[in-house]
Amino acid sequence: MSVQVRIPTPLQKLTNHQEEVLVQADTINGLIEALEKNHPGIKERICDEKGQVRRFVNIFLNDEDIRFLEKEKTTVKDGDVVSIIPAIAGGSFSGTASPSEGLLRRIAGQS
Repeated sequence: MSVQVRIPTPLQKLTNHQEEVLVQADTINGLIEALEKNHPGIKERICDEKGQVRRFVNIFLNDEDIRFLEKEKTTVKDGDVVSIIPAIAGGSFSGTASPSEGLLRRIAGQS
């Protein structure tokens, strides 16, 4: 079964700068193994030493967080889209703008 996997920018160096790759898999575990076979080193970025998805990595199957499905045992089927999304935390703002105004300015490329 072909599953489309969306690769986050920090991991694209392991996929020859591809934003999306296709893999054959039946489960998220199988998908991760297929990614590792085709793109060595990617598994250690996604999984801990026990083979579980790292807590700061989010994996979505067709916009559903696998943590609320069957985690790594979640089944995938032909045509599914899996997104790997690293968690984002932290940040700061300065000046008199509110935090949301500061964030909007940074997103828009303004200081």
